[in-house]
Amino acid sequence: MKKINWGIIGCGDVTEVKSGPAFNKVPGSVLAAVMRRDAAKAADYAKRHHVPKWYTSADDLINDPEVNAIYVATPPSTHEEYTIAAINAGKPVYAEKPMANNYAAALNMADYAAKKDMRLVVAHYRRQQPRFKKVKQLIAEKAIGEILYARIELCNKPLTKEDLAKPKVAWRVDPAIAGGGIFHDLAPHQLDLMYYFLGPVEKVCGVAANQCKQYAADDIVAGSILFKSGAAFNGVWCFNAPEDADVCEITGTTGKISFSVFTSNNITVTANGKTTNYTFDDLPHVQQPMIEAVVKYFLHEGDNPCTGHEGAEIMRMIETFTSP
Repeated sequence: MKKINWGIIGCGDVTEVKSGPAFNKVPGSVLAAVMRRDAAKAADYAKRHHVPKWYTSADDLINDPEVNAIYVATPPSTHEEYTIAAINAGKPVYAEKPMANNYAAALNMADYAAKKDMRLVVAHYRRQQPRFKKVKQLIAEKAIGEILYARIELCNKPLTKEDLAKPKVAWRVDPAIAGGGIFHDLAPHQLDLMYYFLGPVEKVCGVAANQCKQYAADDIVAGSILFKSGAAFNGVWCFNAPEDADVCEITGTTGKISFSVFTSNNITVTANGKTTNYTFDDLPHVQQPMIEAVVKYFLHEGDNPCTGHEGAEIMRMIETFTSP
């Protein structure tokens, strides 16, 4: 394989700016085909993004001989089905996060890829963004000493009736499709970063509830993790809060790293009586650094930037936090 000719299954909103255009901007990569069940929307996407082929059938796209890698960008409930179909067609897969709508499905995807000796990457793309690589570097350099604990607080105001009337919002709080609610959509980014920064997990526990009862999914989640390094983590996610909040703090023996995951590009390091600020530019396509790493991996020029089993471990944490 000298060039990655991508096929996207599910060319919806997430692919418009975050990921789709990047496939044509990364060396050794081209977007060759897209699929969406709605023919008019598939054709429109292909025309606007200059994609030569479009399909309404995932099987037809997967079996296109000119497509040699698959990006699964559908809602989580179909990730397992399409990933296994692509693997059976002999094609590596880049699967969106959350990896699946439950841990069992995610683990099956990872195990099946390993069994078939096929390449599978999970789209925890923040790992490859410069600001989060900087956080990892700071931790590795012991800029704040040995890590003691980390905490996350993510709060959003409740969805309105008008929000819930929109299909592109409503599916995200339908557990049958999304696996859960907004927590399942946003927390995978944060929990994967904690795993990326702090390493393997020793113990996980949590609680979840539906406080507002506006939809079927939980709207508040709290969870704790003990990492094998000895570092501890606490997080709370509230989606019926009076004000928005997006806070992450990592505390070590000599200082603290503070940043947000979704709302700011700044990192603040306070250590040994000194404060240092780092600022990073917005990325035109937030998945582009990750897609570049995926392409290198698929071309046997680099390591897997997020393995299937790592993605499954994030799903295990999510499921443990939210299980009754």
